Formats: sequence, C-alpha cells, structure tokens
Amino acid sequence: MRVYRLIIQVLTIVSLVCIANHDLLSQYNVSNDWKLTRVGKVRQIILNRGRMSRNANNADYPYLIGTEYPPGSGDEHMNATGWWIGGIAPGYVKRVSVGAGRGSPDEFWPTEAPWDTVWVVNKGDTVDIGGIKADSTLDIYWPQYTAVSDQDFIFRCNDYLILDPSAGGGVREPHSPLYLEVIGTVYTWSSPPLDDVVFWTLYIIPKKFTVEDIYFALQFSGEVGNRYENPGADDRSLYYPDHNMVAYEDGPGGQDGDVPGATIGFKILPPPGYELALEWTFTWGSEALHRDLDAFRYDAMSQNYIMENQDGYYGSNAYIATGPFDANLGDTLKIQLAEILATDLNSLLQKAEVIEQVIKNDFKFPSGVPSPPLQVTIRSKEVHLNWQPTAENNPETFKDPNRADVVEFPFEGYRLYKSTQSADGPWILLGEYDIPNNEYGQNSGISYEYTDIGLLNNIEYYYAVTSFSKPDNVFPWPSVESSIYQSVVEVIPGPKTPETVGKVAVVPNPYRGDLDYSSYKPPWEKPPSGREWLEQDRKIQFINLPTRCEIEIYTLAGSYVAKIEHDDPIRGYENWNMTSDVGQAIASGIYLFTVKDLTNGNGQVGKFVIIK
Repeated sequence: MRVYRLIIQVLTIVSLVCIANHDLLSQYNVSNDWKLTRVGKVRQIILNRGRMSRNANNADYPYLIGTEYPPGSGDEHMNATGWWIGGIAPGYVKRVSVGAGRGSPDEFWPTEAPWDTVWVVNKGDTVDIGGIKADSTLDIYWPQYTAVSDQDFIFRCNDYLILDPSAGGGVREPHSPLYLEVIGTVYTWSSPPLDDVVFWTLYIIPKKFTVEDIYFALQFSGEVGNRYENPGADDRSLYYPDHNMVAYEDGPGGQDGDVPGATIGFKILPPPGYELALEWTFTWGSEALHRDLDAFRYDAMSQNYIMENQDGYYGSNAYIATGPFDANLGDTLKIQLAEILATDLNSLLQKAEVIEQVIKNDFKFPSGVPSPPLQVTIRSKEVHLNWQPTAENNPETFKDPNRADVVEFPFEGYRLYKSTQSADGPWILLGEYDIPNNEYGQNSGISYEYTDIGLLNNIEYYYAVTSFSKPDNVFPWPSVESSIYQSVVEVIPGPKTPETVGKVAVVPNPYRGDLDYSSYKPPWEKPPSGREWLEQDRKIQFINLPTRCEIEIYTLAGSYVAKIEHDDPIRGYENWNMTSDVGQAIASGIYLFTVKDLTNGNGQVGKFVIIK
C-alpha cells in the first residue's frame, strides 16, 4: 500500500459535521461564494467549491469572463474546469467525486456556516480562518494563517453535503461520496515573473474512512479567446510529460482573432516522494469521461495512458490524472497545481521551470519593493500627480530579506502609467525615473511629480505609479516591479462646481446614433468590464451643474420623460442613458430640459437633439 501521511496540525481543527446523517442534508443552504484576483495580470474567479471556472449557476457573479488574461482584453481562458478525486472505498468500491465537468453537476460544496466563504488574506497579514458556532464551539480550521503571496485566497468544501438541484447545485443520482474535506489555498503575485500565475494547493482529508488508490484529475476545458466570438472553436490540447502539464493553445486567426494571451496550462505537482511511482493519464475529447457511473470514471482516471497531442485547432476538452495515492482516515494528502497564463507555448514552458524553482525555495524569492503613495490634484482639463514617499510608505528604504545578494536597499526607480480605458488597462508608460549613475536602468534621475494636460473634462482617466527593484544576480532573479493594480486611481478632471445654474449644457449635442462613441480615445461610452457594449450604455451628459439641483426632461410637445437628481459638491455633471423613467429608450427628436437649483431656487431651460 502506498501511503502518504502529511499530517498538518492546523488543518485537523475542523468542524464537527454530522457525516453519518448526510442523507438528511438533501436540502441545504450553503455559503456559496466567489472572489476575484486583483493583484496580478490574471482576473480569475475563485470559488469555494471544486469548480475552478465560472458557470451559468453563479448568478451572483456579474461578469461573463471567469479567467481574463491580460486584464481588459475580454479574453476567456477556462470553461467547465475543476478537479475530480477518485478512490477505493471499503469493500473495494470505486467512487469518484466531481468538482466540475461537462455534463456533470458539481459535487464539492461548502457548508452552510457563514465563515465557509472565500477568505482573502494580503501579504503581511495573519488571521484565524473559521468562526464560532451557535453553541460557542470553535470552527477555526486554520488558526493564525499568514499570507504567502501578495494576495492569498482560502476556502473549504467537501463531497458529502448533497444538494437539492433546485437550490442551485445538484449531484448525479445516486452520488456515493468518498467523504472528503478539501481545504484550498490560492496564491497570486503582483510582480513578474509570477504575476501571470495562479497557484493552487489542495489539502484532501478523508473524514469517514481510509481511501485507497486515490487518483487526482483535472477536467480542463480551455476555450481560449474572446468571450463574444465563440472561444474554443479554434483551440487544441497538449501535454508536456517533462512538466506534468496540460496546456490549451488558441489557434492563429480564426473567429476570435489572434488572442494576446494565447495559452493556458495546468502543471500538477504531486507530494514529495511520489514522483517516480506515479501513473499519468492524458486524454482530450474523451466521451468516456462523461459517463455518470463511478466505475467508468475511475477506470478512465487510472488507465495510465498518454494520448497523442491534438494536431489541429478545432477545440476540445482535456483531462489529466495522476495517482495512485493512499490517505488514512484523518490524514492529509497535499496536491498542488500551477495555473499558468502566457502569450505562447515557449513562454508557458519557461514559466513552468520558474514554478519548479519557486517550489524548491518554499516560495521565498525576491519580492521587489512596494508602490509609493499617490496623491492627485484635479483641475480643469489637467491632473497633477505626486508620489513623494512618506515615513510610513517609503519604497526607497525597503529591505527584502529574501534576496541572495548583498544589496541592502533593492529600490531602483518609479514608473508612471496612464489608461484612458479602464482600471485594467491597457496602459501607456508616461515616464520612468530611476537612480542615476549606476549600472541599472536608464539613469534618468528620480522624480516625484507629473502634470498631465490637455485632458477632456468629466471623463475617467486612470493612473498608477509602480516601484521597481534592482535584479538579484545571485539568486538569480530579474528586476521586480510592483503591481499597477495595487496603486491605480481613477481621476475625473473638471472645473469647480458653479455657484448656481445658468451655464448648464448637454454634450454631445446633437447625439448621433450612427457614431461609435465607444471607440473614441478616451471612449465616451464604456460598458462595464467583462461585457460588450449594449444599448443601455448610450450616454449624454449634463455639465456645469451646481452642487444641488434637479433636472427634468420633456419632449418638444411637453410630455414628461425623466427626472435626474444631482447632489455632489465636486463633480458638476450627471450622465443619462437616454432611457425614460418607465424604462423606455427615447426616440430621435428635439428634447427640452429644465434645471432647478435646490439651494436658491434659480432655474434654467435648454434643449438638445437626439439622432438615432
């Protein structure tokens, strides 16, 4: 019997779930939750389930994209992806519990405890993961958890709380669980070379009986490409045995065009000591995996077969499995997965090698320097930026204990970025300012301020200042830059709010429906991140508004259309999507508006034209 006993004391303090009475839990309200990674270049949904990708049942998840890379691209990279765990139960019964897969209901879910959500712990923070039950007993399943990466996510789920399908979940009928609890951690980093890596660790704990000959599998449907242009129609599945990695690559051109982040891969890192004894299976497009019977699925997971790589770009779903492992009752089996996003396959393989180095060093590597504080002064048609360090936040005196060289202060310089699109970019480098007279960088000299002029009033702009370090040539490790997404600020330039009405106007006037306002730079009309432009994103703007006022809109014939209330001492404008108070889009024509100053009673009348 192959036995791997990794007993982690902090993970054995678990909730006393009544496993024996699981049949009574067919109706169960779980703490279904999600969070979104923010610090690196991957926008990944993190769920407290066995699913690693979004699906239609995540009704409270408002975005269409679950794994966007790079940010702001609109490109999806995963669909129907999750882990499967198969094993031999007492009596030599084959059982498989499914995290996610095509045609399979999800079978790993959290409990109903309000703390069984997705926890987020940032670098430098330590928290107790769990809560206190109504009877005052502790359910702290990870006491004093300290973040490893720049942003950690922690969750807990199991395969034995059976859901009613009408409650948003569901199981195969019948479902015979392995009675496994899974505690997961997810690491994300803000700086290269790990800012396009999402690193998963799963602690698998048998709660009812010893499970023998465990096989761990990843059901992976990449579907790389623009979410609105049929992603996955021109992809292929690949396997790299030297890295124990399955990859998905988008084909050149096709309906979704050339995708900037064309590849995604999952590298499985089994527990130490198992490497030479493991069996591996890789298949793609296999219908056998969709059979509901556990015996068929277990045999598919354990077949020890490597299929030839897909030779054409016509879409598929991939499946990678490894084992066998054994886990005694109460022991912990640790499986790690590196989710890697890249522009091409060569970059993907290089990043897989970096991951191996990071694992060997127990996640200790040069981390760079923090971003400086960013202060913004807003004026009409311009913005003044200042990033002077403070005593509380001074990147220039930061010390990194994980460097292998003798550099006491690794700081080298600052970079200033701007985006006219969104807080996710794309970004324009406005300037780089680094220490002069040394062998690094451009030697341009340090600066702490910048004034951006010639801007449009009442339009959103985005700025960020990052810090970057000297490379560590001993480790070796490249220069590390702090994350744009940790320091980004939204700025809306504009004049001071007028004292009263009199100069209120509408822009654009006329509004022309034949123009693509979303293509302007900066765009006049912008849909929320994660979806395409819709009719409801049309916009005109009332400008030069006093602090407190009320706008009423009428047709030229005097019929009432809508009312807009304004109360803002800083922003003297209001946007309107040209929809009436009863939810109807207005037609082409001439419209009248009245503005009443609610402070002094003054009024103004004006008109605007809509051409659709």
